[in-house]
Parts: sequence; C-alpha cells; structure tokens
Amino acid sequence: MTSRMPMKSPPNRRRFRYNPVRLRAAGTALRTGDTLHLLQRWREIRAGFQPAFWVANFTEIFERVAYYGTTAVLAIYLSEQLRFSSELTGWLMGIFGLMTYLLPVFGGTLADRFGFRRALIFAYLVLTLGYLLLGSISAPWMEPVRRALGDKWLVLAILMVPALGPGLVKPCVAGTTARASAGNVRSLGYSIYYTLVNVGGALGPLIAWLVRKQLGLGIENVFRVAAASVFLMFWVSLLFYREPGSFQEAQVSSVGSALQNILVVLANLRFVAFLLITAGFYVVYWQIWISAPLFLRTYVDANADTDRALSVEAFTVICLQIVITLLTRKMAAIQAIALGFLIAGLSFVLLAVHPSVIMFVTLLIVLALGEMTQASRYYEYCSRLAPSGQEGLYMGYAFLPIAVGYFLAGPLGGHLLHHYGEIRRAPQQMWWVIVVIGVLSAALMWLYDRILKAQSSSPAKS
Repeated sequence: MTSRMPMKSPPNRRRFRYNPVRLRAAGTALRTGDTLHLLQRWREIRAGFQPAFWVANFTEIFERVAYYGTTAVLAIYLSEQLRFSSELTGWLMGIFGLMTYLLPVFGGTLADRFGFRRALIFAYLVLTLGYLLLGSISAPWMEPVRRALGDKWLVLAILMVPALGPGLVKPCVAGTTARASAGNVRSLGYSIYYTLVNVGGALGPLIAWLVRKQLGLGIENVFRVAAASVFLMFWVSLLFYREPGSFQEAQVSSVGSALQNILVVLANLRFVAFLLITAGFYVVYWQIWISAPLFLRTYVDANADTDRALSVEAFTVICLQIVITLLTRKMAAIQAIALGFLIAGLSFVLLAVHPSVIMFVTLLIVLALGEMTQASRYYEYCSRLAPSGQEGLYMGYAFLPIAVGYFLAGPLGGHLLHHYGEIRRAPQQMWWVIVVIGVLSAALMWLYDRILKAQSSSPAKS
C-alpha cells in the first residue's frame, strides 16, 4: 500500500502543468480546425444551391414587397377612396385573402405539371395586370366598366386577379428551394426563404408609405409601383431563371389527385380540429391589416401613417425570431402554440385601453412575439400529425388556417367597426371581442392538448 500511493501524484502534476507552448499549439490547431470547417461549409453552400434557388428567392423579395405594400393600404383605399362601408370593405378583403392563401394548395400542383419557370413568368404577368387594374379603378377609361358592373362587383373581380399570383409564386419559390438545394443545405435554404419573406413584409409597407405620403403620389400609385416591382420580376424570371435540375426526383401529381387529397386531409379529424383552432389565431392576426387601419384613421387620427407602422411587426420578427425560438425550444409544441395565441390575443388589450398610433406600434411588437412563439412550432406539430409517407401532403394544407382566418377576419372586422363605431359610438370596445377570440383560441388549443393526452394515456379497450 505504501509503495503504490506516491506513484500516482507525480504523473498528475506533470499532466496538468501549465505549458504555454502546448496551449498555443492547441489553440492554433483548434482555430485551424474551425477555419477548415467553415471553408468546407462554405464550399457546401456554394455547391449545394443551384442558380435557380437564388433567382427565385430574389424575385420573392419583390413579390412580397408588392403584396404587403398593397395590403397595407388596401383597406384605406376601399374605404376612403372608393367610399365603401366598413362592412363591405371587410367582406372584399376577406374574399381576397381567402383566394390568396387557398390557391397555393392547387397552385403547387399546376406548377409541378407545367414547370416552375413558366408558372413564375405567368404569375408575375398576372400580378402586374392585377395591381395595374387596382390602381386604375378611378381612371377615366375605367368609368364605363364601373357604370356597367358597379363598383362593388368591379373591385371584387379585379381583386381576384392579383390573388392568383401568390398562389403560383409561393409554391414555385418553395418548390425551387426544395429542388435546387442539396440535402445538406436544404434547411439553410428554407431559412433564407423565410427570412426574405419577412424582409419583403417589412419593406412593403414602408415603400407604400413613401409613395403615398412622402412623395405625395397617392394610394393609386402604390399599386402602380407594386405592378412595376412584379413586372421587373417577370423579366428576371424570363431571362435568368432556369428550371432546376432536381437533386431528388420530384413527384408530379394531377389536379384531380390534388382534389382527392382534400378528402384525405379532411378524414383526419384530429388534424382538422387543430387547423380550425389555429384559424382563430389568424382571425386575430389579420385585424392589423383590415380593421386596425380603418379604426385608427376614422376614430383616432385621420392622418395616421398605418402603412409605415405595419412594417414594425415584420422587423420585430426579423430581429427576434432566433431569440424567441431559443427561449421556447424546451416547451412542448402545443404549449408554445397556445402561448403564442394567448400573447397575440392579449396584445389587442393595448388598443382597447388606450387607442393611439403609438399604442398600435406597441401592439404590433407584442403581436409579433406571439407570432414568433407559435409559428415554427406550428409547422413542426403539423409534420408530426401527418401519417407516415404523407408529410408533404399535410404540410401543404398547413396554410388553410391562414386562408380561413383571413376570410373570417374581414367580415368580422368590418362588422365590429360598424357595430361599435357607428351604432354604439364606442369603437375601442371592438377590440375586446378580438381579445376574447385570441384567448379562446389559446384555451381551445390547451384543451385540445389535454384531450389528446387523456386519450393516449387511457388503457386500450378490449
């Protein structure tokens, strides 16, 4: 025993003895290894994305700038320029939103069958025409058509034209990201795609404000600038976009199979219930684009720059998405989704308690926090609900709550403005209804989770 004890201590002292030469060498090796890893990753990125990826995502910025720029002023345009009632304005925007977010379900099938390049070129031409028509409703040459159809039906018909564009652009850009990205960089490709969508969402309202207010060109020219933006992307697609050679063979389905897929999805009652509850969140969310601008300019400040203010929401998402994702990464998916719904609903308390433009901006920041809390976990949960082998199909229908929520948000927002503003003369009380919808959506999502857990934990019946 005594002869063995002293033998262990000297090696330990020599092993942990401070040696600056070795430490510098180890540090150099680590830095060299990190540099080589970064260089290798950079080579993977350069080789992993085909040129079509960069062209398609570049056009997506301009398409989103045009979409969010026009959406930021659309309610004001219909209400103040065309003198539509708040209820009619809400209905028109609801139908427009429904078509915009419902068509990608079928647009992806069409894009697969006819090719992304032709679909993109066609989509940008359609968008150019639609935005030009929107900006020309008050033009003298449109007067005979207005008398023949009436303003309501003419506007509804024109709104359907730009609604067709995103239905093709979104699946084309997302599909190009999948086909033109190697497997080892595909997740990065989607991160780039979603980041650029938010960049467009942030810049669009700002550009609308610059055109309308700073340059004094009026709302009509916001639509014309949007038309110029997407027309430029028509030429970019025509001259530079080439059909991506797939890293992984694409499966092309028929339009008939796309219609049959609706029945497949609807047969999954658990998934349908989840989508319907989620639609409640979007009923709340779309109010910032539909009823909030009308509320602020009618009852708070007639000169409120709501289009400029709306850019705050997207800028908040760009700045804080990674932080919020890290903070909520340990939460269960349903808990994060329910929390996001709750935060979004409660954000409208700010406008109900103290209606002002500054409070609206604060609301947008809080609402963005709710959106970020639930967004990524929502798509994660959708993918887990999908049966094996049907993940792609179910993810395609994950956009349905956005369409349904938009469709309900428009008429609801218009009705609340009319009821609480024009009839009851207490317009700010309308926001308590939106708060209740947000809180109720969060409660239903929590209840949905509890029911599923109870079913999964109950013993199987013989």
